[in-house]
Amino acid sequence: MSGSPTETQRVIFSLGSNVGDRLAVLESACDYLADAFGGLRLSQLYETEPVGCPAGSPYYLNACVEVNTTMPPQEVLALCMRIEKELGRERNGVYGSPRTCDIDIVMYGEEQLNTPALTLPHPRAHTREFVLRPLCDLDAQLTLPGHTENVSTMLANLPDGPSVKAFDL
Repeated sequence: MSGSPTETQRVIFSLGSNVGDRLAVLESACDYLADAFGGLRLSQLYETEPVGCPAGSPYYLNACVEVNTTMPPQEVLALCMRIEKELGRERNGVYGSPRTCDIDIVMYGEEQLNTPALTLPHPRAHTREFVLRPLCDLDAQLTLPGHTENVSTMLANLPDGPSVKAFDL
């Protein structure tokens, strides 16, 4: 674990929604996170072609959010799951199924963790444009724990993939 239990940690989440009023869902998720952590920083919103989802799945709205907290990572995960449920997420066991709200912990300080419930940093964040592009909005020089390249370099080195476009409000 990085630092003492009361040490403030920089936590970054990836948010996504592809069911219902996607924008309203992400706004609500941000409200819940801001209330829980006393504020947040939000990236640009992006509209993203679904990745690893069943055929015909709707496009996502994605963003990244940064907070600071002393809450332990397992409690942060539990909070994320409560927010997802509150916003209508139903876990049906089908990987990639459409969802009203998806909140992933991209990183928790310098923590590197691999448990059945939580892997930090997120094991696929460095391979996904819909995570790296909004991460660059927050901090293009950020290096994820366990990696040597910053997120801007990771993004530049990604092969062409699913469409990720800025979403205008």
